[in-house]
Amino acid sequence: MSLNAPEAGRVLSTLNEDGSRRWMRPRLSPGRFMKARRYLGWFLIAFFVSAPLIPINGHPMIFLDVAQRRFHLFGGTFLPTDSFLLMLLMMSIFLTIFWLTALFGRVWCGWGCPQTVYMEFLFRPIERLFEGGPTQQRAIDAKGGLNGRRLAKNVVFLFIAFLLANVFLAYFVGYSTLLTWVTEAPWVHPGGFGVVAVTTGLVFFDFAYFREQMCTVICPYARLQSGLLDRHSLIIGYDTLRGEARKKAARRTEGDGSGDCIDCHACVVTCPTGIDIRDGLQLECIACAQCVDACDTIMTKIGKPTGLIRYSSQESLETQSKPRKLRVRTVIYPAIITVLLSTMFYMIRTKADVDVTVLRQLSAPFVEDGDNVRNQLRVKVVNRADADRDFHISVPAIEASQLLAPQNPLPVPAGHDATTPVFITLPRGAFKDGQKQVTVVVDDGKGFKEEVPFLLLGPKE
Repeated sequence: MSLNAPEAGRVLSTLNEDGSRRWMRPRLSPGRFMKARRYLGWFLIAFFVSAPLIPINGHPMIFLDVAQRRFHLFGGTFLPTDSFLLMLLMMSIFLTIFWLTALFGRVWCGWGCPQTVYMEFLFRPIERLFEGGPTQQRAIDAKGGLNGRRLAKNVVFLFIAFLLANVFLAYFVGYSTLLTWVTEAPWVHPGGFGVVAVTTGLVFFDFAYFREQMCTVICPYARLQSGLLDRHSLIIGYDTLRGEARKKAARRTEGDGSGDCIDCHACVVTCPTGIDIRDGLQLECIACAQCVDACDTIMTKIGKPTGLIRYSSQESLETQSKPRKLRVRTVIYPAIITVLLSTMFYMIRTKADVDVTVLRQLSAPFVEDGDNVRNQLRVKVVNRADADRDFHISVPAIEASQLLAPQNPLPVPAGHDATTPVFITLPRGAFKDGQKQVTVVVDDGKGFKEEVPFLLLGPKE
């Protein structure tokens, strides 16, 4: 079949009626949207490759240092103790996706998703270079098996998948470490080699075989459209009032009631997921606007106004009104996002280089030892600075002989935390009604000092 139009009875455009795979061989449709998407795609690919190289505040722009339990994101360093900040960040990201979807529909899928960006602006261009256009590709499909051109293409695909896997690993170990690893035998760094091998296999499988099925079968985003979109959200739509009744140009007669659509199927053969946009909004549509570019080209050739297929909304297409962007959800989402991000940035700007927490022993609150009472504390120090530091622990209200700290001063490496037990032994008479208020002081001798009030417990006389 020369067109990508789904046949009657087909459940998905990527499947035949018998359930077998139906390969998509979309025709490239140059136009203003394709040009804009290409520039954006190249920028996103360049950003992905260079982000682990660009330094901000002494660390890569994005460096997920799992081994050291530190995340460096755009100049900020997040430690395991910053889980609340990470939660605010993730909530902001998800709400931003909801907001953009409410405003612009599936603009992420067609313009920013790595699946679309790499497929349309890296792997498909290479495929066309080796195999030719859709007609030549379908001829290879009909012969079956691997010919020389398809085999060569897959070798290049595998090499690119390997490069992308190494870039992916650089986000977790850094490019300097990665360059050292690639010059050594795989068994010297089996963990890193395993990550690269598995990622290479997944990337190759995805872009060489699975392709658009990632969008139509696995990705849940398409199925969330019903909850994220409304009738005023921007979508790719066909203007039925203007286009119908569709009729081939050669069969038209004056006054026969034909619409502007000449049923050329240009919008269908260019669709990367194989749908007919004239059938209405479908979960397979990724809003890439290839059908818009294709239709605009045809309309220009036949002397009709462009925009028969365009970015619009369901409400606008049905009523011929202008899309309405200001709605309840498009106001609530950014308001919540602003609150979340403002809270996160305030906490980042006001957080100290050191966090000190004093906790009580988990078992007994105190231990009686003859005429003395012993309290066990746990002092936790988080060092956010970029240099190792030593912290001295003291309790000014008691004598030095009454305090025992196995590690004092407590060494804490840069970007890490450390916890040490502290034992305070006092005579029974030091407690009033079973309590004594003290202050635990932690300082590094270089300007940092924090005083933490703490209530010691003892027997009530």
